[in-house]
Amino acid sequence: MPESFLSQIHDIFNNKKVRKTFLKLRVPIGILLFILMLTQLKPAWFLPGLFVSILGQALQVWCMSTIKTKKKLTITGPYMFVRNPMYIGRFFLVFGILMMTGNPWLLILLTIGYYYYMVNRVNREEKILAELFGKDYEEFCRDVHPYLPGFKRFDVKQLGSFNKESFEQNNVLTNIVLPVICYFVLYLFTFVWPI
Repeated sequence: MPESFLSQIHDIFNNKKVRKTFLKLRVPIGILLFILMLTQLKPAWFLPGLFVSILGQALQVWCMSTIKTKKKLTITGPYMFVRNPMYIGRFFLVFGILMMTGNPWLLILLTIGYYYYMVNRVNREEKILAELFGKDYEEFCRDVHPYLPGFKRFDVKQLGSFNKESFEQNNVLTNIVLPVICYFVLYLFTFVWPI
């Protein structure tokens, strides 16, 4: 693909008006896509998709229970392995749900779209983190890759870094309950009321 085309895609994902509009419409768009997906569910793909999605959700919950957003540089829990584990968890949460359709094209579209979303959002966030945490963040970036896990900072004592304030601030309970409700609805439309 020509570099100018890829640059245009990045520009769209960084356009403030587009981002603001999508933020306003993300819930109705998500509900509409979820309803459309209910017509595409394949029973053979339910359990593999559920497994992948639950792993992604577990990673996301671990991140949300650990991170101290804009207050303290979080380098414990999943952040010992990768700088952006929450985005990776969210990707697998959605990837697993889409797996339930058995449609590889949906998975390819998700992967491409999520790549542009994640890379551009992470670039914006990392500039903010560099300003907030300076040399500590630079050192963290040298040791921990943004997307591929590594073990340079691994410390078994830092694995279970649950933080009650983070749990409440990041609405972790809601982020557990909503996917469980979605899994239940997906189960019903896959096995009880298939469309």
